[in-house]
Amino acid sequence: MTSRERAMSAIAMGVFALVITAAVSTTTSRVQANNERHDDESRIAQGYAIAPVPLNLKGKNHALVGLGSYIVNGVADCNGCHSAGPQTEYLPGGNPYMGQPTRINTATYLAGGRDFGPFPAPGPFPNIVSRNLTPDKTGRAAGGLTLEEFVQIMRTGADLDNLHPTCTGAPNGNCLPPPFRGDLLQVMPWPVHQNMTDRDLKAIYQYLSAIPCNPGPPEPSVLHNDCE
Repeated sequence: MTSRERAMSAIAMGVFALVITAAVSTTTSRVQANNERHDDESRIAQGYAIAPVPLNLKGKNHALVGLGSYIVNGVADCNGCHSAGPQTEYLPGGNPYMGQPTRINTATYLAGGRDFGPFPAPGPFPNIVSRNLTPDKTGRAAGGLTLEEFVQIMRTGADLDNLHPTCTGAPNGNCLPPPFRGDLLQVMPWPVHQNMTDRDLKAIYQYLSAIPCNPGPPEPSVLHNDCE
């Protein structure tokens, strides 16, 4: 074989290798995309399967609602904090911690009211109580929050209700003593939730907008929702 023939052969082998590499890369990308699509579809389907309440899907993105349910009910355990507490989170005979088949108490589902006790310690400090996440009569999540407000809360922990301002004097049972900041939600794990993607947060918001309104306690309780 001449030098020219050897060079041409080497070039041909190089081109063949490039073609094979490109084909494998394209096939791998397609497989990965298909797997990701399948995973997303399975999460959405599972979200609908585990939603414990009927959902209002009118005007909603069905995929986001299903994904939101998957996150709220299958990953984040939002009802664990945003129900009235362990005593009423499950129906009688439906407490899994007693070896019973799980049955969520829909009367308290995500309606808030769990009392985490005085914060940061026993004394003249406010009791931190979880908020009502169900929509109000506007159909917006968490008592009427816009998507932008919801994302702000999840990203920054801002307490838009300003329930427990920072104490400027002696603690009075309602304010939070420094260095705790009253403009931030305490107890709620927003420093972890803030790491979710924008799509995940939109999905949670869509789901919380699709669940039934729970009026909660009467006004002037912050947990009250105007459902009509």
